[in-house]
Amino acid sequence: MVNVLVTGGAGYIGSHCCKELHNKGYNPITFDNLVYGHRENVKWGNFYKGDIGNLKDLETFFEKYKIDAVIHFAAYAYVGESITDPQKYYLNNLQNTINLLHHLLKNNIKYFIFSSTCATYGNPNRIPIDEDHPRSPINPYGRSKKMIEDILEDYNRAYGLKFVSLRYFNAAGADPDGETGENHDPETHLIPLVLDVAAGKSEAQVFGTDYDTKDGSCIRDYIHVSDLASAHVLALERLMNEGSSSFFNLGTGLGHSVLEVIETASEITGKEIPLKVTSRRPGDPPVLVASNEKAINELGWKPEYTSLEDIIRTAWNWHKRP
Repeated sequence: MVNVLVTGGAGYIGSHCCKELHNKGYNPITFDNLVYGHRENVKWGNFYKGDIGNLKDLETFFEKYKIDAVIHFAAYAYVGESITDPQKYYLNNLQNTINLLHHLLKNNIKYFIFSSTCATYGNPNRIPIDEDHPRSPINPYGRSKKMIEDILEDYNRAYGLKFVSLRYFNAAGADPDGETGENHDPETHLIPLVLDVAAGKSEAQVFGTDYDTKDGSCIRDYIHVSDLASAHVLALERLMNEGSSSFFNLGTGLGHSVLEVIETASEITGKEIPLKVTSRRPGDPPVLVASNEKAINELGWKPEYTSLEDIIRTAWNWHKRP
């Protein structure tokens, strides 16, 4: 059986990926420090508590397990925090990933799947955004991911480390079977925040309704987390079947505005969702929508959950669990 190290496997996207790996016959092994992940999310494969910033943790792990491939999720991903505390992001997302890559080379592991982001593109100059769009990140989070992408290209040329970098747009939704879902602290993603309002836990804030869009609010490409998970397994299979290293956008190719998300959530939950409109957040582009043609054509990937209603419904089913 193929052993796949999943760093950050106790987190939101990582746990969904572990389930997909398990269902496809792989053996996921989660490595997580549980700073943001949750031990109860590890239901598929073994769990090892460790920190990629701790060289002894990594050495002990690789002595214990024979690893065939690595899927790397263990990163900090709060854009605003990256601006106020960039050191935290460069230490974890950059330096600690280099630590991890060192152990891949040391243990002759040739396959690496990287959790990247559309934040590497910065403010887009064309929509939809394809993989050849210039990368000009506007915050330390995006820059940390771009730096790793550049390092991966260097390691591929120099050491033969084969990689796929997957640039997510807006991850959303939850496991349709209800076995895992989204549980961040603090929560910054729009859909769970809106569902909190529907559940009477908080108030919805809309950051700007004066953008040059159809209703004045930002437009984003929401991609279901289970579709993200399936793309990671397809990327792994690409590399293991002698495919070349590459970069892929993961999105539906469809854009939905903030106000449209709130309206759809209200319909699905049957709850009124009151709004509080505030000023724009610095660095929020008006529109971010992916071109996903490359992933469809080269990975054989096809997103299953393409309607906003389906995505929000799975999130709500998870959100309202006991």
